[in-house]
Formats: sequence, structure tokens, C-alpha cells
Amino acid sequence: MKEISLLYPEGKKPACKTLSDEVCSNLSLDFLFEYVSGSEHERKMIKEMMVNLESDPEVIRYRCDVFEDIVSFPELRKKMTELLDRLDFLKTLGKNYVDDSASSIWQLVNRLRELEAYIDVISEIYRTLHAHPVKSEGLNRLKDYVSKVYNDSGFAYLSADIKELLTETDEIHSITLGINLDSMLRPVEVGIMSINREKFDHAGILGRFNRFVEFLPVIGDILDSKQVDVMTRIHSTSASAEDDPLMQNLCRTVTNMLKPTVKNLKNKLSRYVNVSGYSLTSFIPEFTFYIRWADFCSRMIDLGLPMTRPEILGVESKSLSSKGLYDLKLAVRKLDGGKIDVVSNNFEFSNENGIYIMTGPNRGGKTTFTQTVGILFLLAQNGIYVPAEACSISPCDNIFTHFPADENKTVDLGRLGEESRRISEIFSAATGNSLLLFNESLATTSFTEGLYIAKDVVRALRRLGARTVFNTHMHELAADLEPINSLDGDLKVASLITGVHEGRRSFKVYIAPPEGISYARDIARKYGVTFEQLERSIKSA
Repeated sequence: MKEISLLYPEGKKPACKTLSDEVCSNLSLDFLFEYVSGSEHERKMIKEMMVNLESDPEVIRYRCDVFEDIVSFPELRKKMTELLDRLDFLKTLGKNYVDDSASSIWQLVNRLRELEAYIDVISEIYRTLHAHPVKSEGLNRLKDYVSKVYNDSGFAYLSADIKELLTETDEIHSITLGINLDSMLRPVEVGIMSINREKFDHAGILGRFNRFVEFLPVIGDILDSKQVDVMTRIHSTSASAEDDPLMQNLCRTVTNMLKPTVKNLKNKLSRYVNVSGYSLTSFIPEFTFYIRWADFCSRMIDLGLPMTRPEILGVESKSLSSKGLYDLKLAVRKLDGGKIDVVSNNFEFSNENGIYIMTGPNRGGKTTFTQTVGILFLLAQNGIYVPAEACSISPCDNIFTHFPADENKTVDLGRLGEESRRISEIFSAATGNSLLLFNESLATTSFTEGLYIAKDVVRALRRLGARTVFNTHMHELAADLEPINSLDGDLKVASLITGVHEGRRSFKVYIAPPEGISYARDIARKYGVTFEQLERSIKSA
């Protein structure tokens, strides 16, 4: 059967860029994933899938369709989680099964029971997928695949054969042994006389044995003095059956005598050797990825926060339009019972507003909003609902971040040298379709030096034409953008600010000229340190 994926439509191969560890850290992805799954193994798997950023609109729309189906049917998620866990467990059993003895009845019986459980799981997956009217191409292809496995691979015959074979093996309840003794009445050889469908009756065996003993007066006298339990194990309790030479011989004898039965059973199973017993386990990571994110989105929606399917536009438009966009990293704290006011914003990228110089007061939300934009793209391009009321987005081909570095990494080059090196590396790797996120870049040097370099960086961004959020404390950088916008480039530079109302940070974001002086005036007035307020304090002292 053709390879099927829930991440890629038929004929499409991965053509993605892998986000760097630095980007993952700057976007605080590990913190977010803690709320997506409680399993460290699953979080690692989800992260590995998400950081391979896909930019093909067709692939992303395919994923959006699959995700919407899984979000729409909670019972499908619940049942498939259970069944995939069982299937994964059976896969582990299958790996441990080694048929190293062609005549081993014991391994064969275990294999039969394993296949019986596998058939049950596949049948349940078949019924579960057909019980829900999924619309996505991905889940319908999977449904067709399971149907072919179920209908075309002889499952009905296999199931019947296994039940018959297990019935046959289950009916073996006892064996009759013949034991040869030496001159000291010690067992020296053992052989199977017959295989029986009934268990030996304790009283019947004892009666026949006692009648036999009547012809052995000497032995009879010895036995009469003791309570004899003829069903006692014939190997010592101090050693396992595998260590007892008598039991080893018995096992070999049983195996040899059952060779014809084993051969018959294996012949019946040979017709199914081409059945791909665990092919569906390849879907476990993909299904788990969608299910965990669907559960997460459902919990956010239950809290009254919007999570919406993004509309995926063509790459060439380089646009983004979002309404009611909010910080998901802050919102998840509500899942812990935190009383958090979630502030939403409308935000866009367009030809007129494609590169933002973002300014605002300290702790005014600049870093948080910069991360929010990056997470928006990452979720959307993985087909996952985004934290907004509405969103249309043109995919980026990669995400680059430039956040303050760990001081330990600046020893050799110094802070300014290290920041400059990273900026140079970003421009070497980025394209006009990339997303660039700068957070307080060049803040570690003097204001004059930082502003000088920052102006050159912004001019280069205009020439590159990549969507950018450049948040900075240098308000002068955004004060006069006309000379920069007069340069050649696809996207224009705009000033974006985080708001302050009556001295309080509003965390609202809007396009406007920088207001560094007014921010300071509001803060000064709030804390009573304007000249007029201080003068009144002096006079009243």
C-alpha cells in the first residue's frame, strides 16, 4: 500500500527548515509544551515535529483539515488515544518475539494471543474511524487504508483461524508421562504417553495408584506411613523448572512430540505472512501530535478564550491579518487557576506595515508581544488553531530571533561583538519570506553606538523585505522613518507602540509614532515626580 501521512498529502515530501535551539528558547516553547502534554516523551516528540517548519500552503491546509476533524470529534480523540496505546504496546511485544525454535509450541501460542489482540485493535480502529463523518483528506485516506487492511488482508479468516487454533491449544489440559527408573528407583528417563483434553482427576489417579501399590508390599508399607500427594511437582522447590535436568528433558520431549501440531498451526498462519502487522504504528506520533494539541485548544476554549483555524494564504503576499490576538504563554496560566487578564490586539503585516520598530515602556509587553507573533506563525504553519478570534496568514520559510544572549557567551567577543555576529548570521541565512524577531537588540552598548548600528540594521531589513518585529528602547529609531522608506524594498517600515494609559501599562499595541517622552511624563505623574508635584512637596514641607 502507498505510504500515508497525516502531515503530508499524497505526493508531497517534507521541504521544511528546522528552527534553531536559540529560536525555541527565545519563544519559550518548552514552557508552552508543558501544558500540551504531561509526558516528557510526548513533549519531545511534539517539539521535534513542530520545529520542522513547513511553509508550503498546500501542506499546511492539509494539516489544518486533519486538525479540525480531530478537534471536532472529542470521542474520536479519546478512543484513538486508547487504541493507539494498545497498538504501541503490541508493537513492543512483536519486537520481543523471536521465533528461534521452529518447533516451540510455547512461542507459537504467545504469538497467537498477540495476533488475536492485534486483530481486535485494528477492528476497533476500523469501527471508530467509520463512526465519525471526518472530512479531511488525511483522515479519509487513513480510513481507506484501515478498511483495506481490515477487508482485503483476510482478517475475517485470520480471526477465525486464530480462535480455532487457540481453542485447540486451550483444550490441552494434561499429558500422561512414562518414567523409567534405575535400580534405586530414581527417574532416569521420561516420555509422553499421551496428550489429553481433560485434566487428571486427583481421586481417580490415587485409587489406581493404591491398587498398584497392593502388589508391592514393601513399598506399600513405606507409603502407608505417609500422606501421598501424587500431584506434587516433580522438581524441587529450591530450583526453577529450567534448572532441573528432569524438567529440561520433559520440556524437550513435549516440544518434540508436539511438532506435528505446531507444523499444522504454522501452516495455517503462513497465508498471512504478507499482512503488515504493525503498519499503523507509524501513525502514532502524528495522531498523538494532533490529539494533544486538540485537547489543549479545547481546554483554552472552555476557559472562554478564542482558538481559531487560520486561513492560509499564498507565500508571495507576505501578509498577516489577525483580530483578537493574545499571548498564549500568559493565557495558559489560567489553566492553573490563575486570575489573569488576557489582553487581545489586532495585528497585521502588509506592504505598508511589514517591518515594525516597536517601542514602549519597560515591562510594557514588548518582549511578550514579539514572542506572541512567533508562536502565531509556528502554530498556524503546523495546522494548529491560533490564539485569536480570526487570522489569515502567509507562511514564512523560517523564523529567526535575536534576543539578549547569556553573558557566558559574550566573554570572547564582548556583548556588542556577540550581538553583531548573530545579526550578521541572521542576514546570511534569512530570505525575503522569513520572519525576523528582534528583542531589545543592541541595548548592551552605549545609546549612540546602538542607535548607529540599529539604523543600518533597519535599512538592511528594508532591502531584505522580510517581515520583522524589532522591539527596542531606542525611540529615536522609529521617530523618522521617511528616509528609510525611501530606499528600495518590498515592505515599508512602521512604528508600533505599546500603550500606557494614565501611567498604567495597557499592553495594547497599535501603529503610532513613538511616545517616549509622553510615557515618561505619565509615569512621573503617577508617582508624583513631575517638577510641579515635587515643587509642591517642597513648599508643603
